[in-house]
Amino acid sequence: MIVVIAATHLLSENRNMNARTINRIELVYRAVRFGFLLALGVLALSALFATGAPVKTGNRSNPNAASTATTSLKSPDKGQIPVAFLISDGAVVIDFCGPWEVFQDVMIPGREQMPFGLYTVAETKKPIRTSGGMQIVLDYTFENAPRPKVIVIPAQSAPSPAVLDWIRKSSKTTDVTMSVCTGAFVLAKTGLLNGKSATTYHGAFGRFATQFPDVQLKRGARFVENGNLATAGGLSSGIDLALRVVERYYGREVARKTAYNMEYQGEGWMNPDSNQIYATSPVSTSEHPLCTVCGMDVDPKSAPKSIFNGTTYYFCSEDDKKTFDAAPDKFITAVTPQSAISGSSN
Repeated sequence: MIVVIAATHLLSENRNMNARTINRIELVYRAVRFGFLLALGVLALSALFATGAPVKTGNRSNPNAASTATTSLKSPDKGQIPVAFLISDGAVVIDFCGPWEVFQDVMIPGREQMPFGLYTVAETKKPIRTSGGMQIVLDYTFENAPRPKVIVIPAQSAPSPAVLDWIRKSSKTTDVTMSVCTGAFVLAKTGLLNGKSATTYHGAFGRFATQFPDVQLKRGARFVENGNLATAGGLSSGIDLALRVVERYYGREVARKTAYNMEYQGEGWMNPDSNQIYATSPVSTSEHPLCTVCGMDVDPKSAPKSIFNGTTYYFCSEDDKKTFDAAPDKFITAVTPQSAISGSSN
């Protein structure tokens, strides 16, 4: 009887110990499960906030960094988005034909009509000569042109007061007014860029900084956006800014498909800071002299030159020499002291 009682007591203790052990295991399991679920919740919330937050690529440590916090654009439910190409004599072909190709190649599934309606506009309908001698007959003048939602301003001849006035008035209702290359000079002359940031062709950084001190020049930016104003770097940069505009209207996949159909493999439209190779000015030396204004190669034996404060500066054209001579001290400060070449005064 005693043995039986002892065995029964021992069995009872084992059961109690097993129960306690199982309870501990259950507690541990529940704690682990709770921690796992909590971690999943935190990750989900982090992803949600990251997706909902605006994308900002600006870098405070890099004064030349460009931001893409610009909002998306609402496309019309029906009809086309009118795009005006403002051109005049000397307009650089790729500056406007590159964006033209982008906008004309956009296709929206399920829509028969192309989303962008393109036209040229100028002060008069007199045929113009572009870079390389191409002749263009204009579609409209300022008086009869449709009201644009997008304006493209390529590099071209100096604008008249009528041109600047049309840009100012039209930009009050545009979704985007964009310049390409030194078209930024035309846009800056309207005063619309004052107090804002912008970029232009890398060979014109010095002239732009000197001529428009109220505009913050972004060197090394593929494009810069400020509300409904946007500026692209030189030449092919206009293609990227146009693709960026397409993305703002119709999303990244439509823009990506447009680039694919064009067989355009550049991805600068997804990264405004992708022109960093141009962020610093090339260094001019006596062995390899560069134009102080545009940074292009020059032949010191025949190139125009000026002497300022005992230093000889070379230029690739008389126009660049005149630009420098008008304000050499300001120009040197705006460009870089590195572009100077020490030389004789002969």
